[in-house]
Amino acid sequence: MANPLQALLDLPEEEKAARGMQHTPREIRQQPQSWRSTYQRCENVRAELLARLERFRAGKNSLPVVYLVGAGTSDYIGRALVSLLRQRWACEIWPVPSTTLLTDFDEFHRPGRDHLWVSFSRSGDSPEGVALLEKALEHYPQIQHLVITCNYQGAMAKLCAAHEDRAFAIVLDDAINDRGLAMTSSFSNMVVAGQCLADLEELPRYGDQLAEMAEAGSQFLWQAAEVAASITSLGCHRACYVGSGALRAVADESALKLAELSAGKKMTMAESVLGLRHGPMSCVDGQTLFAAFLSSDPQRRSYEIDLLREVSRKRLGRVRAVVTANHAGDISELVDYSLSLNLPQNFPDEYRPPLDIMLGQLLGLFSSISVGLKPDAPSPTGAITRVVSPIKIYS
Repeated sequence: MANPLQALLDLPEEEKAARGMQHTPREIRQQPQSWRSTYQRCENVRAELLARLERFRAGKNSLPVVYLVGAGTSDYIGRALVSLLRQRWACEIWPVPSTTLLTDFDEFHRPGRDHLWVSFSRSGDSPEGVALLEKALEHYPQIQHLVITCNYQGAMAKLCAAHEDRAFAIVLDDAINDRGLAMTSSFSNMVVAGQCLADLEELPRYGDQLAEMAEAGSQFLWQAAEVAASITSLGCHRACYVGSGALRAVADESALKLAELSAGKKMTMAESVLGLRHGPMSCVDGQTLFAAFLSSDPQRRSYEIDLLREVSRKRLGRVRAVVTANHAGDISELVDYSLSLNLPQNFPDEYRPPLDIMLGQLLGLFSSISVGLKPDAPSPTGAITRVVSPIKIYS
């Protein structure tokens, strides 16, 4: 029997078009290979990026502030990267949603401090992101900007080109500018670009690690597709995702993917491993998928195993699944599905989001199909669109 993802990819083009799945399955599938292209794009502008970061670090004070800016999935990109960037850059770094920064700008801008905004936007046309960048470039010339986007024709890329002294755009390959509504390959590739940025001074070393990630991802993708299709067939009405550190961002993005692709027909939530026990666990009923992205860090993992034991003991969830860096025999009796990335024993959590997220994306894809929606355009009422609708901007 064909792998369930491959079966979708092998459908005749006419059927794909009729069922609204010309793009999303392919965009999920292309991820491991596309990461190599993103690495090459970053390598091509490495000298320029190093020079700009050096100028930023040589600013007038020793405590620069870095904001990782985006909305929705693009906000989760920043959250997936913040721990790694703090480790590598050793400065104050915060993920701040553009939706918050736009309404509460004065609470976040600190006069007298050097600021760098690293903004993420698939289309580069998000109304909040464009409005923020325009405002900052016009009124706050001391703020430096890096924009990671998948669209060279987007407004944010054009603004960077018009203000080269203060702004620079890393434009990724057009092939990862997802045509489907849900961000899939654009998410993982912008995370990879952010990892390149974090490891810019040792980029060849990261390149070797990325090759290892791409190889692991190419294997994991098919395993995750089998499990996602099997879980979806159970018809769970809810899903609860948990993770710690960078993997909490994976949990957030997984919950969003399932909500988007099922048009809200599947109720979703995401929590930290310990946070789930403070009330949210009451939502994990007999019709819930419980999925955990388990850390490689021994201390975090100890808390995670305790949570799995509690969930098992209380018989919570219709089905339980976990993703681990490598095979974990200590949890086999606690879960229904244990997926291994087949990475080295101590592979850092901070680099895992592009890999782990593929399970969440595939669960969203198969759930979209199971509830009779078109994955490329899963919002029949038009409640959400590929690029968020324009809004009135108040100064």
